[in-house]
Amino acid sequence: MEFGLPTTVEIDGEPVAIRSDYRVILDILVALGNPEFSNEEKIAVVLLCFYPDYDKLKETQYEEAIKRFNVFVNGGKEESKDKKSPRLMDWEQDYDMIIAPINRTIGTEIRALEYLHWWTFLAAYNEIGDCLFSQVVRIRDKQARGKPLDKLDREFASRNANIINLKNKYTKAEDETISAWMGGVKNA
Repeated sequence: MEFGLPTTVEIDGEPVAIRSDYRVILDILVALGNPEFSNEEKIAVVLLCFYPDYDKLKETQYEEAIKRFNVFVNGGKEESKDKKSPRLMDWEQDYDMIIAPINRTIGTEIRALEYLHWWTFLAAYNEIGDCLFSQVVRIRDKQARGKPLDKLDREFASRNANIINLKNKYTKAEDETISAWMGGVKNA
């Protein structure tokens, strides 16, 4: 059990400094979801952004460094090997809906803080109660599982499709192809 808020991870039995502020982690997660980046570029993003002394890592340590990043992002827990759940949220798309309930949980405007540890942010995220974001995720979950929406949820989803529907992320080439198929109409 981890009682503190770590600012290092252990690689090959040695502590290695990390950037633990929530903004850094969110930036990395957004980059990892970018379809324009190759797997090698995504690995580079993690190493460059998460490890301030990445240049001191040996190439043989990269795989362990990525594993340690994943465990850190998961709140210190190994990733579950359970079957994949449907994607119900997107850090970039949902950020504005997430901030207010996290602020309420923490009791301050987190964007004004100079530093907030990712695990503190994650704990507050896990405590989000009844709010717009939880309503959106609940509707997305029902839709993803093929469950019927009640009348109020259907009306809400219809009026708020722009926040309910997760946007697909395309490469620039894919976006141009879709735009050409649509007769030059820009993909929303």
